[in-house]
Amino acid sequence: MKKITIILILLLLNSSLSAHAAVEKKERLWQDESVYSIMIDRFNDGNRKNDIDVNAKDPLVYNGGDIQGIIDKLDYIHDMGFTAIRLSPIFDNTKNGYHGFWVKDFYKVDEHFGTMKSFQSLVKEAHKRKMRVIIDFVTNNVAADHPWLSDSGKQDWFHAKHETASGDEKQKELEQDWIDGLPDLNQDNPEVKKYLIDTAKWWINKTDIDGMSLPEVNYVPISFWSDFSTELKKTKKDFFLLGVISKNNPIDMQTYTGAGIDSVVTYQYSEKLRKTFASTDQSFSTLYSDVDKNQQSFLRPNFLDNEYTTRFTSDIVAKKQFPGSRWKTAMLYLYTTPGIPIIYYGTEIALNGGGIPDNRGQMSFRAEKELIDYITKVGELRNQLPSLTRGTMEMLYDQNGMVVYKRVYKGETSIIAINNSSKSQSVTLTNDQIEDGKELRGLLGGDKVTNNDNKYMIILDRDNSEVYVAAEKSGINFPLIAGLVVVYLLFFLFLMKLRKNKR
Repeated sequence: MKKITIILILLLLNSSLSAHAAVEKKERLWQDESVYSIMIDRFNDGNRKNDIDVNAKDPLVYNGGDIQGIIDKLDYIHDMGFTAIRLSPIFDNTKNGYHGFWVKDFYKVDEHFGTMKSFQSLVKEAHKRKMRVIIDFVTNNVAADHPWLSDSGKQDWFHAKHETASGDEKQKELEQDWIDGLPDLNQDNPEVKKYLIDTAKWWINKTDIDGMSLPEVNYVPISFWSDFSTELKKTKKDFFLLGVISKNNPIDMQTYTGAGIDSVVTYQYSEKLRKTFASTDQSFSTLYSDVDKNQQSFLRPNFLDNEYTTRFTSDIVAKKQFPGSRWKTAMLYLYTTPGIPIIYYGTEIALNGGGIPDNRGQMSFRAEKELIDYITKVGELRNQLPSLTRGTMEMLYDQNGMVVYKRVYKGETSIIAINNSSKSQSVTLTNDQIEDGKELRGLLGGDKVTNNDNKYMIILDRDNSEVYVAAEKSGINFPLIAGLVVVYLLFFLFLMKLRKNKR
């Protein structure tokens, strides 16, 4: 019954969007994507035959999640509106390397996760659903017991153990040190560089993946990334490279984007997001002051947590707030501001967790669906309204935890109102902010705001948000009425079928 209800809601939403949307996306850009980020071992166990040395009660070893488990849940991910998945490293790892960073063989899928054939099937199934696939590609280090370490012909493939530098050579230290005791690859060695680039190109040709996320991108020389990006983008058109900066290491993003990395994950903006949305009555000013008008803002990864941080739910609980409400508000902001939302698995059930490995808990598919339904609705809006992914952004109001901002793209104007405060709020907008003669049609809650005396008054209850589109004033909304008729007819037929089955 609940599934039928969701279908009816989406039918209503689609009928409303078809009447209000001003433009369509003729081609998908990477800034249009929303990414569901998965730690393979912790997501879903779809094949018990590869549960080798698995202990689901020990968070420091393999728990059983695999590639087949992701294939089995692709519709689940797709139905929430996600257009891409990002996977933790899939390469063969040494013992207990559930996270994928202790690589022993770059050309083999880890046996706990499946086979090359199963991964190829995953990519094909994702592409059937028009979903892109991004995988983590490790370039900084290998496993502590990698065979290369005992190969006399490969001693210069690694930096000297724990080599350090100081002062102006701090970056050199990051690039050469054995982080967490793992053997650090020497990418300045032409053989190492060629090996890594050839391996990455092989995975593209072998599996047809669409992008790579690059962990610890700042631990590898810029000169390597320039060559790496050039070669990979010649291998596949529109191939996406997402650099991931190690935590607590601020860098100049333009250094990496200039080397061909399309976008860079940093933690400074994420920390501001967490502070703003963990509780109510917070100013948004620190967030939108970071949004500039260049293209990089539209490709910036926006996230609240990942496998390296504590779960955002833990921040909410520490503030004695209700996770569902806080997550809804935060998700709407991520989905309607410039950037690519990257959502860590388990967000849709408000999964909790502290530091590593507590933040890498097993996914549950038997949780409350309220947050899932909300993510589904805002995901649909993001996929349907180009202004939410490509439009300019202008803040119209920010006071006492209430914000209203405008996104405009090729004649389509979206107005987003978020009440992140502890009480009801009202905001009055003028014709200087919204074109005269329009009405604001709410696509989440169905609110409609008309122009009275050259003013638009938006009223929202606490913990509520709305996405409006500015449309011409209309009398009878025939498309919406037609949609309602179809919905009620389907519901009537559904009830008749239930009655017939009971007989």
